[in-house]
Amino acid sequence: MARHVFCLLLLVVSTVAVSAEPGTAVLSPGMVNPGYHEQPAWFKQSFLDIREDVAEAAENGRRVMLYFYQDGCPYCKKLLETNFSQRDIVERTRRFFDVIAINMWGDREVVDFTGKSVSEKSFAAGLKVMFTPTLLFLDEQGNVVVRLNGYYPPHKFSAVMDYVGQKKEREMDFRTFLAANEPVAAKGELHQDASYLRPPYRFAEREQTKPLLVMFEQKDCGPCDELHEDILKRPESRELLRQFDVALLDMWADTPVQTPSGRETTVAEWSRALNVQYAPTLIMFDQGSEAFRTEAYLKAFHIQSSLDYVLSGAYRSQPSFQRYIQKRAEALEAQGVHINLME
Repeated sequence: MARHVFCLLLLVVSTVAVSAEPGTAVLSPGMVNPGYHEQPAWFKQSFLDIREDVAEAAENGRRVMLYFYQDGCPYCKKLLETNFSQRDIVERTRRFFDVIAINMWGDREVVDFTGKSVSEKSFAAGLKVMFTPTLLFLDEQGNVVVRLNGYYPPHKFSAVMDYVGQKKEREMDFRTFLAANEPVAAKGELHQDASYLRPPYRFAEREQTKPLLVMFEQKDCGPCDELHEDILKRPESRELLRQFDVALLDMWADTPVQTPSGRETTVAEWSRALNVQYAPTLIMFDQGSEAFRTEAYLKAFHIQSSLDYVLSGAYRSQPSFQRYIQKRAEALEAQGVHINLME
């Protein structure tokens, strides 16, 4: 009993001790992980010779990001699910960095910065890793440019990637860079609308007089904010949406759902089965089957064209969406409607 009290006190003290960008407390290495999340396949499969990794990244015009994690770390889960479910973050991370995962309690052999062979846990301890996730962004000589002791939300995480990836440390410190390039935080909410379907979600039992549009999103998502606060509020978008049954779902939620095919599951499990990796992902179903989806950062014309692609039935006869939108743009231009793809 006394040992359990001590562990609880240690957890509380460690959690309170974090900075304004909190990480998780150090948990017992034997603890079962309630927040486990499989790491992205694009993380580097490294032999953990850090000096070789740094040199190899430099040869390819990238830098190394060391990601220290542990089982039982909800903020590691949040980093992987929230930050790395946004396509722009993934694309910039992959362009700028080789990401190498280090288990702070692990026993794999690491060749450290001095060439010494140590275990993962000794390597982490030597670097004074106290919280997870801890991220070390290294330059071409293996020096730490920026260290994040804990989780950063997407807008600030993006700023760090730009700062290190663009080698801005040669011009200014990070505080100065952040002040000059202050990113906008996501609203932290799902943009539900009175016209959207509400729970219980029984998609197979609905009257299928309209196709179904399911928007898989998450609360901390800047592109989702833009989608709802701008693109979907435009008159043409609203007219297209009116012709769908629309549902907005939190892609990580345990909310019960009956899929269009009649399977009983949860939203999180369904999104995983559909291989939904990015927020927002818009999936359109027609007669119970997936007709089309968007899963990238798109502006108004492409979102509207995606909706029309399904509503018009063009997806059945024109398998190339790019050819379809080209013809649609030409038809609108002929009517005097100028198309700006980036508005």
